[in-house]
Amino acid sequence: MPDAKAIERAVRGLFDVPVGLGLTDPSAPQPPVWAGEAEALAGAVPARRNEFAAGRAAARMAMQDAGCPAQAVPVQANRAPDWPQGLAGSITHTRQLCLAVVSNRVRSLGLDAEQLHRLDEDIIPIICSDVEISRHAGIPLAELGLMIFAAKEAAYKAQFPLTGQLFGFEVLDVTFDPPAGRFDARFLHPIGPFSVGDSLPGRFAEVAGHLVTGVAIGQRDGKGA
Repeated sequence: MPDAKAIERAVRGLFDVPVGLGLTDPSAPQPPVWAGEAEALAGAVPARRNEFAAGRAAARMAMQDAGCPAQAVPVQANRAPDWPQGLAGSITHTRQLCLAVVSNRVRSLGLDAEQLHRLDEDIIPIICSDVEISRHAGIPLAELGLMIFAAKEAAYKAQFPLTGQLFGFEVLDVTFDPPAGRFDARFLHPIGPFSVGDSLPGRFAEVAGHLVTGVAIGQRDGKGA
């Protein structure tokens, strides 16, 4: 597994409020999932079963790190994690690591981790708008594509528990401030309680061969980070 301590520092630095954090290795054997969680694994291949178990193990580590009792995290009908009452959380996986964060001090959390790699240029126009590309002309296109993908993933995961709405990359417009390690994901379409122009501030960091992004809704006000 990559440098766990460095990753933990980077992920905690994505949020203004303290978060409980758990980190596991999805390639290693994992403890059994808890009652109420196994239903989500019907028909799953072994690799998916181990990845899911790694995510739930990381979630329980995060709960304990936050001073809360470890509890089951079933899957809702919409496939999202069903976090315990009073806790917001988010889980993300790569081939090398699985991360979970939780907090009882925010409305919602979104966390994403991506191994650093060059995106296929054919998919970049699906992820990034022409405006986003021109706005960040100083960033190589393959690098920018991964950055925007990870930022939109974190923002999407943060909004979903509040809206329950699925949408594509075109709904959010991302602006990066690389020296500050920050980004802003602005809604271009109304989604649930979010109006056109509302934004979700987030942070990003490169660590141990990964790009990590985080968004917390309600850590400073009702709609943004």
